Amino acid sequence: MELLIVIAIIGALAGISVPIAKAMIAKSRESACLGNLRQIGVAVELYLGDNSGVLPDLEIGREDKSSDAAVMETVLIEYVENEDVFHCPADFKEFGKSGSSYNWNHTQSGRQVNQMSFFGEDKPERIPLVSDKEAWHPGGTNFLYADYSSSNKVRFITLED
Repeated sequence: MELLIVIAIIGALAGISVPIAKAMIAKSRESACLGNLRQIGVAVELYLGDNSGVLPDLEIGREDKSSDAAVMETVLIEYVENEDVFHCPADFKEFGKSGSSYNWNHTQSGRQVNQMSFFGEDKPERIPLVSDKEAWHPGGTNFLYADYSSSNKVRFITLED
């Protein structure tokens, strides 16, 4: 009887700890992704320094690695330590296929850094530059904004109230 009670207690503890552990792993992946986005922001800043304050002229992304399109992971690679910066830890498919877990906001391509705007908004903290390709995280989609901050909070609006 005592053995059954011990087994029941262990089973209950396992039933409680597994979801908590999964949630903690998901949050750690989200934090690592936000760190990657900050590193991409540093790469964009370095690129701007080398190119007179003009943002790179990039496609949103590419379907697969064989494409020769100008995308973040090919143009900004010289400004990052390694290609893993373009890999969100919660992405188990896109990075292997296309070389990046992130999309570039192509509406900002080729613009002077002081002329950025998005849906009429010109505040850098509201202009997304890079986002997750999918909402892989508990908080949803992560963004890198034009002020080089990263967040899972949507700061831009697309419709006027």
